[in-house]
Amino acid sequence: MIPRYSRPEAASIWSPQSRFRIMFEIEAHAADAMARLGVIPTAAAKTIWAKGGEAVFDVDRIDEIERETKHDVIAFLTHVTEIVGPDARFLHQGMTSSDVNDTTLAVQLSRATDLLLEDVELLLTAIKRRAMEHRFTPCVGRSHGIHAEPTTFGLKLAGYYAEFARARERLAMARFEIATCAISGPVGTFSSVDPRVEAYVADKLGLRIEPISSQVIPRDRHAAYFSSLAVVASSIERLAVEIRHLQRTEVLEVEEPFTVGQKGSSAMPHKRNPILSENLTGLARLVRMAVTPALENVALWHERDISHSSVERAIAPDTTVHLDFALRRLADLMERLVVYPDAMARNLDKLGGLVHSQRVLLALTQAGMAREAAYLAVQRNAMEVWRGSGAFIDLLKADPDVRPCLSDAQLAEAFDPAWHFAHVDTIFARVFGDGM
Repeated sequence: MIPRYSRPEAASIWSPQSRFRIMFEIEAHAADAMARLGVIPTAAAKTIWAKGGEAVFDVDRIDEIERETKHDVIAFLTHVTEIVGPDARFLHQGMTSSDVNDTTLAVQLSRATDLLLEDVELLLTAIKRRAMEHRFTPCVGRSHGIHAEPTTFGLKLAGYYAEFARARERLAMARFEIATCAISGPVGTFSSVDPRVEAYVADKLGLRIEPISSQVIPRDRHAAYFSSLAVVASSIERLAVEIRHLQRTEVLEVEEPFTVGQKGSSAMPHKRNPILSENLTGLARLVRMAVTPALENVALWHERDISHSSVERAIAPDTTVHLDFALRRLADLMERLVVYPDAMARNLDKLGGLVHSQRVLLALTQAGMAREAAYLAVQRNAMEVWRGSGAFIDLLKADPDVRPCLSDAQLAEAFDPAWHFAHVDTIFARVFGDGM
């Protein structure tokens, strides 16, 4: 992660000081549990908290020790001994490095996901407000990038709201699955640490116990977690790409806010570029980048190896911090998105009524014409409009096959955009609830 795409609240979760604080709390809570079980002296457990509870760990000192020991947890425990004194010998009784590292990662990912859930709530609020604002703002729907039939901008946004509501559910499930504690000792048999220690630490840290660990927490949990984040990132990109398309000069139905003093190009002073949406597209790629290595981390050797460790040290902070930044940026973008209803209306009429071709087709079949004949008649006139030969409704009125079947009034009804919006409220009620 880099500061440019990091919020301090998210980045701080992954700072060395935060990590060492969580590691200390795991060790200290474990000491409390062992003292309750009579494994270590109660006085020692109290001294550990008294001397280490408010300590600021010396990151440089820990790094110095690790350069010699080549072991991160030993380096940390050695530094804690320097702070706590002789009673520190009662720390880490029967525990492994994985007990500490895996449980620390679970805490960090849980806290990071809490931020992501807050971010999604902000985004949902912004999307809902704009969807309500433009519930009946007509615009053209597009399939294959080509004009299809009328819709409303509010309906477009309602679709994104539903998608990010699903994202909220995915993140909540991902948090539930990742938030497990494992303190089971070498190869996960609890031979040297009582299972009650694990249960105690899990309760203190707000985690669930891992039902069975092989010295490490099974990495299918982490694979599912990062995959869930990747799906959320893809939803971000889908909305970002929509904004980018709608801001194209030839379309210009919406536009990112362009603030006073902002400059779009070093060479062309007229430029107003969709830089926020483009940035979101890039950030989504970074988040998805974590999925393959997370999946490959599942297949560790036997009860444990550390081939996953280097991967997770990179993807855990990068992925959560980037997704947090992207969600916040998208929420702000949606709050301030500039919408141009007049441009939407112009684009809707750009093809001279061709967007109503299905309505004419259906009207002809209901008037008695065979569907294939009706399709050919409508398409024949539509192709003339594409070639610039006139307005669609005028060509239909002059068509010898269409004219006997449909009156002017019936054709006018087929060209009424309001027909397309009859069920907007029904869809909104499904998405936002009956109370909306």
